[in-house]
Amino acid sequence: MAKDYSGGSPKHHHLEPKRKRLTWVFAVSGLCVLFYVLGAWQNTTTPTHKLKLDDVYTKLDCNNTITTTDTTTVTTTSSDSVSLDFDAHHRVQINETAGGFISSQKIPSCDMSYSEYTPCQHPPRSRKFDRAMLKYRERHCPSKEELLLCLIPSPPNYKNPFKWPQSRDYAWYHNIPHKELSIEKAVQNWIQVEGDRFRFPGGGTMFPRGADAYIDDINQLIPLTTGKIRTAIDTGCGVASWGAYLLKRDILTMSFAPRDTHEAQVQFALERGVPAMIGIMASQRTPYPARAFDMAHCSRCLIPWQKFDGMYLIEVDRVLRPGGYWILSGPPINWKKYWRGWERSQEDLKQEQDAIEDVAKHLCWKKVIEKNDLSIWQKPINHIECVESRKVYHTPHICKSENADAAWYKEMETCITPLPEVSNSDEVAGGAVEKWPERAFAVPPRIASGSIPGITVEKFKEDNEVWKDRVSHYKRIISPLPQGRYRNIMDMNAHLGGLAAALIKFPVWVMNVVPAHTNQNTLGVIYERGFIGTYQDWCEAFSTYPRTYDLIHADGVFSIYQDRCDITHILLEMDRILRPEGTVVFRDTVEVLVKVQGITERMRWKSQIMDHESGPFNPEKILVAVKTYWTGETSQQQN
Repeated sequence: MAKDYSGGSPKHHHLEPKRKRLTWVFAVSGLCVLFYVLGAWQNTTTPTHKLKLDDVYTKLDCNNTITTTDTTTVTTTSSDSVSLDFDAHHRVQINETAGGFISSQKIPSCDMSYSEYTPCQHPPRSRKFDRAMLKYRERHCPSKEELLLCLIPSPPNYKNPFKWPQSRDYAWYHNIPHKELSIEKAVQNWIQVEGDRFRFPGGGTMFPRGADAYIDDINQLIPLTTGKIRTAIDTGCGVASWGAYLLKRDILTMSFAPRDTHEAQVQFALERGVPAMIGIMASQRTPYPARAFDMAHCSRCLIPWQKFDGMYLIEVDRVLRPGGYWILSGPPINWKKYWRGWERSQEDLKQEQDAIEDVAKHLCWKKVIEKNDLSIWQKPINHIECVESRKVYHTPHICKSENADAAWYKEMETCITPLPEVSNSDEVAGGAVEKWPERAFAVPPRIASGSIPGITVEKFKEDNEVWKDRVSHYKRIISPLPQGRYRNIMDMNAHLGGLAAALIKFPVWVMNVVPAHTNQNTLGVIYERGFIGTYQDWCEAFSTYPRTYDLIHADGVFSIYQDRCDITHILLEMDRILRPEGTVVFRDTVEVLVKVQGITERMRWKSQIMDHESGPFNPEKILVAVKTYWTGETSQQQN
């Protein structure tokens, strides 16, 4: 009679077959996992791969046809490694139109007259707008119907720029074929033509002894080398020599100037490897957050500071950090010496200076010193006394605006941007920042105070570690990165500025871009870390000339914009601002990268999809692309 063993232990001979079956199950499962891992490993790019390109020289015929000697290759350090191919497995519908082209068709080149095309500061379009307050020189972007669906050509004989620091003093003539400044500003030593190159002696309208000597004069009046001053803004920068020579003092300057009769000022600055943007103080706020800059500067920048109820000085006050300095040289400073040369009356110049002094006083600024050609004011560290002074100075009043950082197509206001509240008169409003270089990795006050939703101190520290690992990975997969090949870098979605911080020891600077409509406005954090950047809507063109960046980093950009605008136009804009043989690093999902890669191939870029630095199992991938070298041949003048 069979016995029931359900309530007790079965005999040994009953257990043996079950153990054998379990052993086989575990063995087969283990082999499956092993072979899966081996297969993934063999079909992925190892971290030691380097993306390298041979020179590709292409000429554009007059009929806009392209002939290419394509010696471009993507090489790796392992002969048995292959690039990742997801095309057959990942298809996704995102906002990308072929612009009327067949999806496999190469995107054509634009006419050579567009070689220096700046879409949102295009002179023929600008002339249609109001000239009052120079509004016509502000951003006026083309409509969707006006957008170009072609590649901006490089000028004939274009060469890679000089490497930094040599580029500070030299640029190739054929890269920016404009001699106007060397003639107009000859006596001021802005720029000189020497054979096939430009030389920048460091001169300026108000610093005939050179920018270096001029900065030394400033350093005798306020401390420039203690690490207290790190970020600066130069309004009406010319060719940005002031910012160029501040770099060796570890001061990073956002230089800007309008696109005007002095051809290519900003283009010269960027060709030199100096941070700069096309911009103007007209009717809209500058695209920077409140409390961003430690120092602001105007050297004969021709801005009417005393007009429009002091609106332009009020805007400078908005972007200056508590305790920040404003430096003015040129008219009307030292008018008793220069009034004849400036061809203005003494009464007129004295009246202008008195008006500027009055606006500064109403802003609660303190006049630090006026010596020779320099006059310096300082913003208070908080608004305790300033609020009290409104009983005497009824204008400008303190703004009631809820968002002082809002600066994308935001009208300037004639009221004082309020500083964060403090508990005593010695406290720095919004929190003090560390001195440079500790400032780069210290917890920014905006994060320490919890004013950025979702960003904690712990997340900030984790982000620093993440970018440390990422940049180590980039050094392995992008061979020229540690060799000084790149100088001007743009981070299209900078978040907390982690990329810029991780690159701090490289001879580079980073334009940190925060998308204008993001839920987390982190640009103020980036400035508190001692870096610079701007707001930008990537459905529009960036305020720069063509061929002004060596490396562009696009982290999740197309996932953000895929439902907002045509990604083909974003990629064409990236091509416009990227130098020939420049590099782009995309980070995104496989689905998005496959679509992006398809478009970049039509733009004649060479690219390779690689694994995430954490390995093949991370769903995020990296696409590294390089713009090939080609130039136009015709020499028509820009309209």
